[in-house]
Amino acid sequence: MHVIGTSARPDLPLAVVVGAGALGMAIARRLALGHRVLLADVNGAAAEAGAAQMRAEGCDAGAQACDVTDPASITGLASAVSERGGFRALVYVAGLSPSAAEFHAIIRVNLMGAARVCAALLPLARQDSAAVLISSLAAHGPAPAAEVAALLRDAGAEDLADRLAAALGEQAIPQRAYPLSKWGMNLHVRRQAAAWGQRGARIVSLSPGLIATPMGALEFEKSPGKRAMYEKSPLARECTMLEIADVTEFLVSRRASFISGTDILVDGGLAAALAEG
Repeated sequence: MHVIGTSARPDLPLAVVVGAGALGMAIARRLALGHRVLLADVNGAAAEAGAAQMRAEGCDAGAQACDVTDPASITGLASAVSERGGFRALVYVAGLSPSAAEFHAIIRVNLMGAARVCAALLPLARQDSAAVLISSLAAHGPAPAAEVAALLRDAGAEDLADRLAAALGEQAIPQRAYPLSKWGMNLHVRRQAAAWGQRGARIVSLSPGLIATPMGALEFEKSPGKRAMYEKSPLARECTMLEIADVTEFLVSRRASFISGTDILVDGGLAAALAEG
């Protein structure tokens, strides 16, 4: 029920945004134009602070602490979504960059976490629900070796990070984990399209290119290769978080009602430029 003096909108469908960092908040604010929003983050205090700021701005927003590497915590998120009547939109933004974490953590958060959150929330999807997993241009490089690709087919496996590390040996480094986690994410979306379709729902990945975020700025400092990529960008700039929010808003809307099981590359033409050398 509506409560006088608040921005509560119980009549609106629910959007779940996993990851309350800069990009997650930009997406949450955009989706709040037509949804109630539930912000989930490993840092529950940060999620609540973000939700409180959104409420102060006139949004209907709540928060949930969720560690995507902890099955019990994901179950808690699913319970919170169930209590709200299921969801219309799910956006998985949580992710770790090569400069932020080690190999196992990147695989567990970027890929395993995404697969497990989707599995836990799929039973709560309804007709016209949509999930958008934020991937990366890094997923569009060369395909991994057959042995590694086979392991990535089971994105939610408990021992996936360990098995990948064993297969890669000395190459089990953060700089390798990141593109593998995103390649695996895009593969997972393709493999899950049928399951989501059985509920009348959709699942897609969205791969930004160079995007202006605090995490992205850190990567510029740590990675000379990223600076070289920037120099080859056809549009000669980074993407903004608002541009990614634009595409996300479209993908969860009924205007994208026939888009599922695929990746949307939003990179300003950089992948094409790199392919041309």
